[in-house]
Amino acid sequence: MKLGDHLHRIGNDIVAVHLIVTDEGITVIDAGLSGHWRELTAELAALGRPVGDIRGVVLTHGDTDHIGFAERLRRDHGVPTYVHAADAARSRGEDKPKATWGPMKLGATARFMGHAARKGGLSTDYLTEVTEVADGDTLDLPGAPRIIAMPGHSPGSVAVHVPAADAVFAGDALTTRHVLTGRRGPQPAPFTDDPDQALASLGRLDGIEAAWLLPGHGTPWSEGVDEAVRQIRAAAAAGPKAR
Repeated sequence: MKLGDHLHRIGNDIVAVHLIVTDEGITVIDAGLSGHWRELTAELAALGRPVGDIRGVVLTHGDTDHIGFAERLRRDHGVPTYVHAADAARSRGEDKPKATWGPMKLGATARFMGHAARKGGLSTDYLTEVTEVADGDTLDLPGAPRIIAMPGHSPGSVAVHVPAADAVFAGDALTTRHVLTGRRGPQPAPFTDDPDQALASLGRLDGIEAAWLLPGHGTPWSEGVDEAVRQIRAAAAAGPKAR
């Protein structure tokens, strides 16, 4: 699905993958679940672009619902994957999330788990090689993505700012649809290792202007980065019962 010039989205509000599409090539932001491979190739076919046009995968963090088809791209097509150094071990399956589940509603949780299972979430193809990145790095990839460290959801969580696409990719630093409760709107993401640190990290987004704020889970947000951060802080202050 095309969101704007150079910007495409595959997946859905449960798990999303984003593409930066330029004449020089394509950058993939997060790799969803392994079953998103079919949607990736379908989107590329609709664009008239081969898989070989993908120059790199940038992970917002190393959780299993974000590394999906990254190893397949590396193994079969030589596409490198970039991840913050603090999440490199997690992307290789050497470190596990430390978060608890938190508030849940049966219907939303069942929908999330069922979707994950259908998309290959019961089996993970962990990465065997990664390129480590750090806060402030601008990568030599289509769109020149800039890394913004956002620790909290995981130690190496990042946001990715791509001015060429007028977008900030937030991964699980925030969500606009809570996969376990179904609540919509900007709010803290579930499965977060250190919620207090994640909330503090939102300050890294203050003042960034972009037409799109794109989480790994939830609907694309187009009402301003600062407004999303304001709503997340308010939701966090209200506590779990308000969510």
